[in-house]
Amino acid sequence: MSVLFKNVKQLVFDIDNYIDTVEQGTLVFKEGIVNYLKGEKSSFAEKIDTITQLETRADKLQRKIDNQFYHHSILPQNVSDIEIMLDKIDELIDISKDILYQFDDELPFIPKELVNDYLRLADASCEAALTCFPATRTFFREPLKVRDMLVKVYFYEKETDKLARNIKRKLFHEMPDLRLSEKIHLRYFTLHIETISDKAENLADMLSILALKMSI
Repeated sequence: MSVLFKNVKQLVFDIDNYIDTVEQGTLVFKEGIVNYLKGEKSSFAEKIDTITQLETRADKLQRKIDNQFYHHSILPQNVSDIEIMLDKIDELIDISKDILYQFDDELPFIPKELVNDYLRLADASCEAALTCFPATRTFFREPLKVRDMLVKVYFYEKETDKLARNIKRKLFHEMPDLRLSEKIHLRYFTLHIETISDKAENLADMLSILALKMSI
């Protein structure tokens, strides 16, 4: 796999598996939002079960990876930074699971004129995360190439901000028939979905810093 981890095959395998698991969680989250917005209750329930299983798997893999770093004394000068980065990857699947549960618990009513806006928001926010994963894999192979791969992450994060702002403006400026409590409720769910791109941006920032450290 790696310039960084020569001859540590199990660690290489586990890191790849860990990133794959979180990436699957992002895709399941995106599909779950689509299911909810389209009223596909059984499919939405399946996504909650799936993302719960994926989060559990990711947590186990992260603990295993942490133990291997210390057991093999790999990159002792950088291990704390790498563990922070792994935590930021884990945050993506944690928040994805939490948001789906919030939809399931609170059952927000999405007016039909906003469904496409929320679909676009979920798509852009998830793309920010999905474009981060190739850069994360590359970090463990060729860290000097990482920074050039992060442009799309920042692009989708900005797009998510624009789409979220547009939804909020529609809610508070163009939908007088909605009660204020309904508008605030929907505003929170806009922020929830937007959080995925914010977490992706945080991960991209960390990757960029680590890649720079590796180049010095």
